[in-house]
Amino acid sequence: MQILQLRGAMAESIWLTCSTGVSVDRPVLLGFAPAKLLHRYSFADVLNEDTGLGYQRRFNSQHSQDFRRYIRQTGASTIPLTLNLRPDEKGWKVENVGPGQARLEIALDAGKIMAQVDCQHRLGCLEDLDIQLPFMCYVGLSLKEEMEVFSTINSKAKGLSNSLLDFHDAHLAGDLAKDRPEIFIALHLNNDPDSPWCRQLDLGGESTSGMTRRASLRTMQKAIKRFLNSTRSLKTRSPETVTQIVVSFWRAVAEVLPAQWSTPRKHILTKGVGVYALMDIAADLYNEAEDGAKLDRGYFVNRLADFAYDIDWSTTGRLKGLGGEGGVNEAVEYIRETRKRSHLKVVSNG
Repeated sequence: MQILQLRGAMAESIWLTCSTGVSVDRPVLLGFAPAKLLHRYSFADVLNEDTGLGYQRRFNSQHSQDFRRYIRQTGASTIPLTLNLRPDEKGWKVENVGPGQARLEIALDAGKIMAQVDCQHRLGCLEDLDIQLPFMCYVGLSLKEEMEVFSTINSKAKGLSNSLLDFHDAHLAGDLAKDRPEIFIALHLNNDPDSPWCRQLDLGGESTSGMTRRASLRTMQKAIKRFLNSTRSLKTRSPETVTQIVVSFWRAVAEVLPAQWSTPRKHILTKGVGVYALMDIAADLYNEAEDGAKLDRGYFVNRLADFAYDIDWSTTGRLKGLGGEGGVNEAVEYIRETRKRSHLKVVSNG
């Protein structure tokens, strides 16, 4: 590595001599640099759930501290850190200097020009270390291409949430409503200001709002998939129309059971078993609707009001401790039986 005085826009620069090659079909640079230098000029593009920008998992400080302790030990080593020189960032350029060789020039004031495609936790706590680390750097991947690489590398990684992978699928899909309607609907629930789930689904990133997250994106999209399979609603309706029906159902749940909805820690409505069970009940109500019925908030409010009050939704009652597919099936059966008894009570009193 050299620090040279240059003329022009990049008056002071760092030069890194690298080998050039391809990783399958993508041009890359291979080189070595001090950890603190790589840390200084790189960043983790963590998903900001408030703005929808970014795509990576939340930073895990303990994970990063563990790597710091390890890498300082005698005999420690690591596979190359994977980076990407963002094409829209200024302050860097690559110059070929011979067969298989290139020089990466970085302006001292360039800022964060390299995305940490696969090294967020390895670099996270190394800002003060001179330890030499190997790196492989893509040159100019677009954000979408970078996300594809990250998702492929980390799809089976421990600690990468399924909800974040679903978020990646949503951004990489050509036609999300057609290709993954369950994610399309779940994301709409999370983004629609009229939805009681607005900013309440955990996408696997970071957020400064909606801190009392109620369920994960993965839980919701899987529950919606059960609803779609049971109702076959997409055979006759557009994904957008089905989305509005699902939003209307959840608005009705929050309206009919306001106390239970507003205290999620004490009730199961927004926990995994509750989300799955209620989407199954939503499918029942959908399938029972007469042809031409308006499946809006009012429809679901009226149907839920007939039986929802008779169910103990608390985490200490009949539904306590239920989990997994067996627990969901038991919860659905309990709700259906309670609904049936409520209907018979009304008929006998009539």
